[in-house]
Amino acid sequence: MPQGKAVNITAENFEAEVLECQTKVLVDFWAAWCAPCRMLAPVIDQIAEETAGSVKVCKADIETAGPVAAEYGVMSIPALLFFDKGEEITRLSGVHTKEAILNVLGV
Repeated sequence: MPQGKAVNITAENFEAEVLECQTKVLVDFWAAWCAPCRMLAPVIDQIAEETAGSVKVCKADIETAGPVAAEYGVMSIPALLFFDKGEEITRLSGVHTKEAILNVLGV
């Protein structure tokens, strides 16, 4: 896993990068045309840098990871799904502060 950078998720690598990960994982479902997603992007990048080594941060563009979004019932974006040892533990929809996201992650 690159230190301090979000991992790009596709339908092909979701299982290996998220479900098989033994640490906490934050997956940001987004799209380039989504203005709230673009507002949240710098926050997600900061979280990736600040939690490197303890939390894996991933970005899933719904244009390329559509099957994953459908499988997890992502109906609106941005959607933040939180996983721990491969199990979804909670999710947030919409734009949130860095503090709120870190609070959910417990860091």
